[in-house]
Amino acid sequence: MARRLEDKVVVITGASGGIGRATALEFARLGASVVLAARREDALRRAAKECERLGGRAIAVRADTADEAQVEAVARRAEQEFGRLDIWVNNAAVLSLGSFEDTPSASFRRVIETNLLGYVHGARAAMKRFRAQGSGVLINNASQFSKIGAPYQSPYITAKFGVRGLAEALRQEVVGTKIQVCLVLPEAVNTPVYQQAANYTGRAVEPIPPVLAPERVAQAIVRCALSPRAEVHVGAGGLVPRAMRMVSPRAYDRLVSRPIAWQELGEDAAPATDGNLFEPMPEWTGISGGWTESGERARSVARLGLGALGSAMLTYLLLRRRG
Repeated sequence: MARRLEDKVVVITGASGGIGRATALEFARLGASVVLAARREDALRRAAKECERLGGRAIAVRADTADEAQVEAVARRAEQEFGRLDIWVNNAAVLSLGSFEDTPSASFRRVIETNLLGYVHGARAAMKRFRAQGSGVLINNASQFSKIGAPYQSPYITAKFGVRGLAEALRQEVVGTKIQVCLVLPEAVNTPVYQQAANYTGRAVEPIPPVLAPERVAQAIVRCALSPRAEVHVGAGGLVPRAMRMVSPRAYDRLVSRPIAWQELGEDAAPATDGNLFEPMPEWTGISGGWTESGERARSVARLGLGALGSAMLTYLLLRRRG
């Protein structure tokens, strides 16, 4: 596997922490040359040094993906340093939690600019170079929320639905070429994104269990680079809600209508914050967010979900028979 990546040049956005940092390390471990892009320059440089210790070549380029000119500058830097661009991983994202009405318009816009338009900017920078050289792999790290909705995350989910549509449209435009467009859809991941999230709920938040290790998502992204696939789901936890929504959308809406994004912390109060939407936060620059999930607890969640899915399917079939 390593030999297949030794001559590859990879750009990863959002590479200062979380999934992006784990992905950069995974590519470096397999010999790729890695260009790490994000807003936190110090964290990027530390991540680049980690990549070099693992045997890969790496450079850090400060960039805000909401700014198309800065994203284009990342691509030019990759070409200047390494001579080409083979793989582009759109990964940078921010999170805002709160009801639609309580989320400020500027915050909603900022999530869209980063999580959706940032991917558009990355795709533009990558695709014109892939077209010129006749090959390349564009990987969009999305979310299970690009296929299902959830309350109190409307900016994030709006953007992720858009990312999925973008990937599908681009994939159809490159049929018959050696350009590949991939979509990776993980469930909740143990990263610092929740600590950095904008929060207008009035309550403390944490991810919905079970929570994936970022390294699992990184490995899925690398596999896409080596053997491109249109869509890759990471984690089995999203299977139940996707199936429930397909079988009975109303039952799914009722199930998720509770403020599930913060149910694990109950009524713990938290002040309103813009998080890292407009300025990067110096804290939480590592891969892990510190969330833990026991195997038994994860199995309990899965059993409850399967039970709910079974009930929804039974209700759906009964209603069909009566109809």
